[in-house]
Amino acid sequence: MKKRRLGNSAFFISAIGLGCWQFSKNRGLAGSFWGDLADDTITSIIEASLRGGVDWFDTAELYGHGMSERMLSSALQRLNVEKEKIVVATKWNPVLRSARSIVRTFPVREKYLAPYPITLLQVHNPFSVSPIEDQMRAMAFLVESGKVGLIGVSNFSLTLMRKAHETLLADGFVLTSNQMRYNLLDRSVEFNGVLDYAREHDITLIAYSPLAQGLLTGRFHEEGGLIQKRPGFRRYLPAFQQRSLLRTLPLIQVLRDIAERHQKTPAQIALRWIIQFHGEAIVAIPGASSVLQAQQNAAVMDFELTEEELAQIDETSLAVARRS
Repeated sequence: MKKRRLGNSAFFISAIGLGCWQFSKNRGLAGSFWGDLADDTITSIIEASLRGGVDWFDTAELYGHGMSERMLSSALQRLNVEKEKIVVATKWNPVLRSARSIVRTFPVREKYLAPYPITLLQVHNPFSVSPIEDQMRAMAFLVESGKVGLIGVSNFSLTLMRKAHETLLADGFVLTSNQMRYNLLDRSVEFNGVLDYAREHDITLIAYSPLAQGLLTGRFHEEGGLIQKRPGFRRYLPAFQQRSLLRTLPLIQVLRDIAERHQKTPAQIALRWIIQFHGEAIVAIPGASSVLQAQQNAAVMDFELTEEELAQIDETSLAVARRS
């Protein structure tokens, strides 16, 4: 299974990682989005991911006030996973905080994820009260101190990503990644300059919500009212209401047709498109709330779509977006 270079670093990762938001144990506002998963289920999901070739995990301080970090570390320890065999990425929550908080709160991130080192530390969003320059210098300090391997950002526009990267370059560091919402229903990074800049400067784009929070599985199109049976806030999102489901149905039908040819699921086709259409520029971090989902996510790395299939999905996706 071919690995992909993480930014311009010496680290190589699988094209599919595991997003760990759903391990928040229903703590806090962000943690309540998915409901509560049992500890044994979390361990089984991580084990299935590892067996399928997934070798990196993305979590965050914001996910359950660090509970996701703690559950990830606990499960990895129960599975006796060696530190050298995986990459762990987490994120600092900048909302209403200054850059000084990055260094001050880092020991908590270390404690929750111990004994696993933090390879990639990311700024979760651009809502700090400090300038980006100060945030990047704080991040660089952690790298220089040997606490962190790589620096990333999340939800940074082209302007902000460029500012972060240029600040780091001036001090002899680089920006490794930008984690952005990206899926077949939200392709804004292709048109706002983010993807082009990332490619030019060897910055990996990490696609979060690659299945549009489950919408691209097709399950909510098949079974009316299914969203109302799911825990968390998804049931209130416009994307899951009947009008939106009808608008996105043509894309789901294309995914179903292609999935049938490959004996895969629509979700697997949607994920495969993300990690294949742009070469190696984009990796994805789907979540999983069951062992089966984890297995199916990992299996996305074991097949390829044809050029004709990639084009058909591309065209249908753009046509659906134009109708929104």
